[in-house]
Amino acid sequence: MSGVDRPEQEPLRVSILAQRAYLIASIHTALDDEHFERFQKDLIDEIGRRRARGVIIDVAALDVLDSFGSRTLRDLGQVARLRGAETVVVGIQPEVAFAMVKFGINLNSMYTALDLEDGRSLLDELGGSGAELRSSGN
Repeated sequence: MSGVDRPEQEPLRVSILAQRAYLIASIHTALDDEHFERFQKDLIDEIGRRRARGVIIDVAALDVLDSFGSRTLRDLGQVARLRGAETVVVGIQPEVAFAMVKFGINLNSMYTALDLEDGRSLLDELGGSGAELRSSGN
């Protein structure tokens, strides 16, 4: 030990709930790069621990989604798919969507839906297996 006390990690401003075979992750406030990385790791760990077949990430509380956050979400979707879970991002605010398009930021590796209800419906349509998605669009 170096003799320097490490500050405790502040609580992550994201909740991850299990519902059936799905995980629902709600981001409650803007995350900096370190918190986005921690969120990504925590969610990927939960996918394996709960054997989730689908993930819904609710970003409705975000009024900004920068390139790092977008890239982190995209990477999370790719890793989740490799772990057997499809990902749907819900709640993208209109201003955020316009900015993402303007700056060429995309979430090509995952689905998007208007809200939580539509996201759940989309995962239900996929049957939780994602077989249709894996065989198309690559």
